[in-house]
Amino acid sequence: MTDAAAPLFTAHHFRLERETDWAELESLLDRVEKKSPKKLSEDELIALPRLYRTTLSALSVARETSLDAAMIAYLESLSTRAYFILYGCRDPWLRQVTGFFRIGLPSAVRALAPEIIVITLLLLASIFAGYQLVAHDPSWFYAMISEPMAAGRDMQASTQNMRASLYDPPQSGGLEIFATALFTHNSQIAILAFALGFALGIPTILLVAQNGAMLGAFFAAYIPHGLGIGFLAWVSIHGTTEFGAIILASAAGLHIGRGVAFPGRRSRFAAAADAGKRAALVMIGVVLMLLVAGLLEGFGRQLIRTDTARLSIAGAMMLLWITYFSFAGRRRHG
Repeated sequence: MTDAAAPLFTAHHFRLERETDWAELESLLDRVEKKSPKKLSEDELIALPRLYRTTLSALSVARETSLDAAMIAYLESLSTRAYFILYGCRDPWLRQVTGFFRIGLPSAVRALAPEIIVITLLLLASIFAGYQLVAHDPSWFYAMISEPMAAGRDMQASTQNMRASLYDPPQSGGLEIFATALFTHNSQIAILAFALGFALGIPTILLVAQNGAMLGAFFAAYIPHGLGIGFLAWVSIHGTTEFGAIILASAAGLHIGRGVAFPGRRSRFAAAADAGKRAALVMIGVVLMLLVAGLLEGFGRQLIRTDTARLSIAGAMMLLWITYFSFAGRRRHG
């Protein structure tokens, strides 16, 4: 009676019957992942899909019969690895890069549309507020702008000096050094705006408002001298790219903050991790945009000294970025 009641099917017996195939599959996967599929012989390449199917079959049986949980986890991991080796897209590096910029990046940016709208409106409102404060009370200027940053471009400067800051050629060479410094500074602002997003996005919002108010304060210093259009052209030749990048970085940070504040049915950690993956893709584009902005600011703005040319470049760059992020990678229907 005792022998008749003994179980005929156990995890131990199940493993003994199949572990040779599992070990062979694991060995083949290790070789492919560490080296290349070309290192496998013809027989091994033929055996790989067969071993994958037998492992899937074993996984199905293990799940149905509620066998050892550790064994099920091992088989799931082995099956997943085999799936990506057999069916995963192993495009050449260049194709993966072009695919990212053609589809991945613009799609990730469009996913942040609500945050981009909020940050853009906040930036415009803070520019207007900074201008109004300084225009009505000049003492606000140095409350927003440090003396080194102002570099004499303040409310007491003469029209001649203000005009010279916009149109005179550089006093010395080394524009490439200037461009590098500007790129580093702007990258730090963008990365900081992104990194502070985890704190519910509040520091990111404050940082955007601060930078917008600073720009508004400069407008208030130039406009009384009749140089409002000149300053707009001076700052926009790189600004449509630079502030576009900062808007995207801030939106990415705010996206993470929104995930933390409103996780829905997921845990806060899971929601933040999911938002972080999407935001990280956007940040790759942000760094490249800042590189372009640094070149435009360090070279283009210094070498091109007419308002029309500066505004034309600014408009062309803004149209380029809006068109790219709005339409690139969209599926065509019909």
